[in-house]
Amino acid sequence: MEALWKQASRIKEQVARQGVFKQFGAGAYGNPDNPFTDESEVKLHQRLEKLYLSTRAAKHFQRDIVRGVEGYIVTGSKQMEIGNKLSDDSQKYGIKNTCTSGNTLSRAATYFGKARSLIEKERGNMLKAFGTQVAEPLRAMVMGAPLEDARHLAQRYDRMRQEADAQVVEVSRRQNRVRESVGNGEVISKLEAAEYKLEELKSNMVGLGKEAVSAMAAVEGQQQRLTLQRLIALVEAERAYHQRVLEILDHLEEEMVSERQKIEAPPTPAAESYMPMPPPPSYDEVNDMFASTSADQSVNSVDFFLGEALDSFKAESEFELNLSVGDIVIVRKISSNGWAEGECKGKAGWFPHAYVERRERVLASKVPHIF
Repeated sequence: MEALWKQASRIKEQVARQGVFKQFGAGAYGNPDNPFTDESEVKLHQRLEKLYLSTRAAKHFQRDIVRGVEGYIVTGSKQMEIGNKLSDDSQKYGIKNTCTSGNTLSRAATYFGKARSLIEKERGNMLKAFGTQVAEPLRAMVMGAPLEDARHLAQRYDRMRQEADAQVVEVSRRQNRVRESVGNGEVISKLEAAEYKLEELKSNMVGLGKEAVSAMAAVEGQQQRLTLQRLIALVEAERAYHQRVLEILDHLEEEMVSERQKIEAPPTPAAESYMPMPPPPSYDEVNDMFASTSADQSVNSVDFFLGEALDSFKAESEFELNLSVGDIVIVRKISSNGWAEGECKGKAGWFPHAYVERRERVLASKVPHIF
């Protein structure tokens, strides 16, 4: 009978020890049904458990951001290498072009090569910002001392809590022995010593738990703030890159569209500049022509239209209008002797009609230069 009693006691102790807290689990000391359970300590333990899970998830997220940014930097660097090679090839063609029918394509290639070089430079600036403003700060926090120190405190609290769980089992076992051997002073003394040790462990554990909670809460707050700041820096760097690239591409489009219009346009009047041209109508002649009802009018008033200068024209009198290649002109009158009257850059005057080609659409950036 005594042997059966001892075997039952051993089984009871084994079952109790199997419930010992291992990694923020509910051990014997954390069991609300246990008579030694302290409600405040249980809440402290639950709070620390949530902080531990929160900081671990944030750490993994920070690590994912670092890995993603580093991968983006690697692929972006490869794209820079390809883009710079394309830039060099384009500019090389622009310089060494031997086309006999004109240099329009060579100029366009040069524009493209220079723009591509600027784009890749902006890409390099963005990748540098990704590294210095995003990856490095997050990596430092993942590997930093504050997080590791807080985790060490939590682990020390975990080990002390396991020891307290084991001590709870020890106190329970000695209480059973006291009941079995009533009046035995030695057994009672050992029970008192076990209970004293349990109270000491409990006091130390609560103090260490509060310290761990404070440290983990500070780390959690720092993780939230820093990670959000770095994500904002990531967005701002990429946004600045795309804005700058858009500006470069807009300017490049203007240059290349202008070159395309030149190559598609009919021969410019420069090829026929050796032919003499009559002077433009005088002010009085124009007024007389408009006042006359004769059918043989040499100056026609037309619906205003926009034209682009295909060649430069230098005014030789106060009645003529200076033109540069690419200028947009509002054409208002056309003379039968080859002259047209219009306005450009806030000035009005006459110019050879053949120097201007009608345009149905013009780039928005050139509109302010008309008036």
